Amino acid sequence: MSESEASIRRAPKVGVFLVLGAVLGALVTLILTSLFRADPTVGFLASYAYFCLFGIPAGLFLGALVAIVLDVISTRRARTVTVARDEVTDGE
Repeated sequence: MSESEASIRRAPKVGVFLVLGAVLGALVTLILTSLFRADPTVGFLASYAYFCLFGIPAGLFLGALVAIVLDVISTRRARTVTVARDEVTDGE
């Protein structure tokens, strides 16, 4: 039986933060686009799609930033525990 130390922490799931950031970016883009009158030659949907090219990456960036900050906080709150490992061999 061997003993060693291990660090235990709750790490955030980065993918969830990225998806939520992208969805929020698209939603904020929709709200901001609908506040202004659409150009009749282009249309609302084309304007919204164009501005989504900026809003979704901005949301992704902010979601990633939040995930990184939470990861740093969880690293600081990590606990170190002693773990024991047993090796089991087959009786044959």
